[in-house]
Amino acid sequence: MSDAEKPDPADADLVLEYEFDAPPAKVWRAVTIPALRERWLPNADLAGAEPESSIAGEEVRYRLRDSVPPFRESQVIFRVEPNEDGGTRFRIIQQACDDRVTLPQAANTNCCLMLAA
Repeated sequence: MSDAEKPDPADADLVLEYEFDAPPAKVWRAVTIPALRERWLPNADLAGAEPESSIAGEEVRYRLRDSVPPFRESQVIFRVEPNEDGGTRFRIIQQACDDRVTLPQAANTNCCLMLAA
């Protein structure tokens, strides 16, 4: 993925960064294998159990859904990369989805369709 396609952490609602002693491959398994991921990110919190996209060993994206109305959604990106000490730098980037896209349109929008009749 090019830098142009990667979301800018400055545009994110929440950015967390962790350093782990574990190798990147081990952290990657904890993020992507459903049985392991379920321990810290339950399927009930996901809008869909499958990732929206993935770059093997580097980045995986899921869509989260609030458990209470109005059930807003956000995208969470997990980035895994080796750090200088032989461990893993793990970044969590969460971005709110645009509510206007997911909200239904009113039936009486009073748009210009009636003028065409």
